[in-house]
Amino acid sequence: MTRNAEALATFGSVLVAMVTPMDPDGRVDIDAACALAERLVDDGANGLVLNGTTGESPTTHQPEKDALVRAVVDAVGDRARIVAGAGSNDTQHAVRIARSAERTGAHGLLVVSPYYNRPSQEGVYRHIRSITDSVDLPVMLYDIPGRTGVAIGDGVLDRLAEHDRVLAVKDATGNVPAGFTRMRRTGLAFYSGDDALNLAWLTHGAVGVVSVAGHVVAGACAEMVASISAGDLPRAQDLSVELAPVCEALLGTGQGAVYAKAALELLGAIPHRSVRSPLVEADETELADLADALRAAGILAA
Repeated sequence: MTRNAEALATFGSVLVAMVTPMDPDGRVDIDAACALAERLVDDGANGLVLNGTTGESPTTHQPEKDALVRAVVDAVGDRARIVAGAGSNDTQHAVRIARSAERTGAHGLLVVSPYYNRPSQEGVYRHIRSITDSVDLPVMLYDIPGRTGVAIGDGVLDRLAEHDRVLAVKDATGNVPAGFTRMRRTGLAFYSGDDALNLAWLTHGAVGVVSVAGHVVAGACAEMVASISAGDLPRAQDLSVELAPVCEALLGTGQGAVYAKAALELLGAIPHRSVRSPLVEADETELADLADALRAAGILAA
């Protein structure tokens, strides 16, 4: 089995980087999370990333992460692949997160490079390798230097690609040509980590997407992936044009978790758009502008 085929079987092709629903007091709402997971899978997602940064992982705690993974696996784990974030800038903390994800039933891990403290490339390698070696789960690497402050360099990627359980990369570097070279060189499966570049990544060989916009357009994302697989580039291009305003509305400010929750509240998919500090929920003006954008896209009823 090729790495691409193994990654698709392990992670799926259309993953939503799922928000963590919360009540107005900031408590994690497990019932709302399960309902949202079911909605996303019904809409076309065949994978969900839990406890990633869109899921506010820096401000949720281990018992909450565990409860979320366990509940969502029970709710939709027979229909979608559940990938758990194992991100921290403390290696031992990330190892504990990974082990808990394995115990609570996750099918795979998303491992981001350590953020803020900006280790050397050797430090990045040892961090990710330590997490990978601590569990028996397959791993998708997450390269997003604009957020973490440190990239997964070519040398580190090549070394990690030698590990049997490192199968894929979620690439949010914005550098599609470099990603094309890297996927060909390493044999790793690549996923688009930037909704605005989904078409570009897919046409350059990515096997799927890890999407924030998929909270409201999972079906269209799935159709785009299927269109590329079927060789129907014109349909994929049309979908990319249709989705561009939605991606801009949700992600243009860089506040994906905030705006995804706001959109889901507008659609009645979650009860509240609450987030945890230091994030701040969308205000009424922002909510109105987002509603206008969703109506223009035909997602929200007029």
